[in-house]
Amino acid sequence: MEKEVEQIVERLDATTQQLEELLGRIEARQAELAGEVERISATVEQGRREAELEEKLQAAEQELAQLKAGAPALPLRRTLPAATSELLAKRGITHDGGPIDVRALDAALAGLSLEQRIAVKTQLQRAGGIS
Repeated sequence: MEKEVEQIVERLDATTQQLEELLGRIEARQAELAGEVERISATVEQGRREAELEEKLQAAEQELAQLKAGAPALPLRRTLPAATSELLAKRGITHDGGPIDVRALDAALAGLSLEQRIAVKTQLQRAGGIS
């Protein structure tokens, strides 16, 4: 009878060892599947985010097209600010709506700083005085 008990114990040990090995393989497979599920979830999330951004882009493009179509063109200013007109008048240059001689303008503005010359020329360009 002792021999039978020893055989049963040996078989139980062998079975326990096989079950432990099987449990290890199952846990490894479960961890592997969990990683795959996380990658699939991340891919789905990224796809949703891309679709959301695509919708926002299309909405912004439509809004821009509507604004371009509906917005009237801003009229150009055809008059000079008073300070600029006075400055030019002191230098002997008048702006009567026609083009101004650029050489005469450069000579008249020679005493001003670079920023001031740029400002005057920009105002004249907006008013159509120079091209």
